Amino acid sequence: MSRWSTALVLGVLVAACAGAGAQTPPSQPSPKQEVYSGSQSFMREQYPSTYVRRPNPPVVIRNVNILTAAGQELRNASIAFQDGKILAVGQTVETPAGAMVIDGNAKWVTPGIIDTHSHLGVYAAPGTQAESDGNEATNPVTAEVWAEHSIWPHDPQIPLAIAGGVTVMQVLPGSANLIGGRSATVRLVPARTVQEMKYPGAPYGVKMACGENPKRVYQSRGPSTRMGNMAGYRTAFIQAEQYQARWDTWLKDKKGDPPARDLKLETLAGVLRGEISVQNHCYRADEMAQMLDLAREFGFRIQSFHHGIEAYKIADLLKTAGTAASVWSDWGGFKMEAYDEVPENLALIQQAGATAVLHTDSPDGIQRMNQDMAKAYYAGLRAGITLTRDQAIKWVTANPAWVLGIQAQTGSLEAGKTADVVLWSGDPFSVYSRAEKVWNEGWLVFDRLDPTRQYKTDFNLGQTDPGVGR
Repeated sequence: MSRWSTALVLGVLVAACAGAGAQTPPSQPSPKQEVYSGSQSFMREQYPSTYVRRPNPPVVIRNVNILTAAGQELRNASIAFQDGKILAVGQTVETPAGAMVIDGNAKWVTPGIIDTHSHLGVYAAPGTQAESDGNEATNPVTAEVWAEHSIWPHDPQIPLAIAGGVTVMQVLPGSANLIGGRSATVRLVPARTVQEMKYPGAPYGVKMACGENPKRVYQSRGPSTRMGNMAGYRTAFIQAEQYQARWDTWLKDKKGDPPARDLKLETLAGVLRGEISVQNHCYRADEMAQMLDLAREFGFRIQSFHHGIEAYKIADLLKTAGTAASVWSDWGGFKMEAYDEVPENLALIQQAGATAVLHTDSPDGIQRMNQDMAKAYYAGLRAGITLTRDQAIKWVTANPAWVLGIQAQTGSLEAGKTADVVLWSGDPFSVYSRAEKVWNEGWLVFDRLDPTRQYKTDFNLGQTDPGVGR
């Protein structure tokens, strides 16, 4: 058979996991018998990840060039990984028993690519109203909604992202609202449910949006101005402070019944407690500066500004605040707040010492993030900005891992880290190079040279030529 469907892959997985040497699925936390018992937070354990690492023989890739995203670019080196973890990276590595040894033939290896801004699954293909589930555009503040409750795991765009070398992505609600709801960080693997993709332990994010989008969507009922936008954020967080105070009082002495739950304020109070990161759609420098002021007023930190067309203008402020900028390589000019785009944006953010991240916000762009990384890198060099290739590869690996709060597990090729590994057909900075093999936590999820390792969702079965994409 030249294609795998989700059902087939998972059937094989169940059989494999039943065999000798298969990893035991991690146990899931049982529902708490008493509401918030023993916790100093009202954040309950809900909808836990059921992701299970797929078993795979040990792998050693030799005679390969490696961009580690950990400060090294190694030539004619090797990498070994087993049981989902990297064993060693260097000029010489030991070969585990039973390992699959691959001659890299002077090709290139990088960490798996991570996209901090995707709507795959919530704006699934085909792009009809039936698959449009990204914006709950019914109120300017819908912090109560969660992107994972809209994600369709059979979105046929997901295998295309995998073929681009992407192993992890953050799926966000859209940008119609001031506060659009929670994001979900997922591993790109075949799955029946979103929980089977959900990255275990990854903190939630909350999507916020500045500027033109909420103004346009709510112009007839408000907010209709940027000052209205700001008042909307402040009002929502004042309510969250009051909600948090009620819960703090109850948690302290447990007298009487607990306060009534409010899903919207639960999420916002999670932001105030530092349990949920803020992922902020924002284009203009002045608005980003105002959002940093908002964060200071309410005592939280913005993890990353997304799109950040004018981030280069306030890169020093971003560095001081500890806030990343997740931006495009060269998108701009498509609306007024995107007018001041420069292709040197990423390089200038890097030069200022802030955390620079390349994102896509695009089902097409996610398939060629290495090319966008290279475009931004060379734009910086042409402008006379000092950059290294290691810094550039971090824009799509280590830095986005930090934005998502998973940097301790993935984002770089170091012993002990998760084996999210891409073998490229050539230098990943070349437009001619493509992801040849992709391992997601050590499991070979994609092989461009093997049609049986080119995952197609159930939606695609019977509709695509087995040879397409090879």
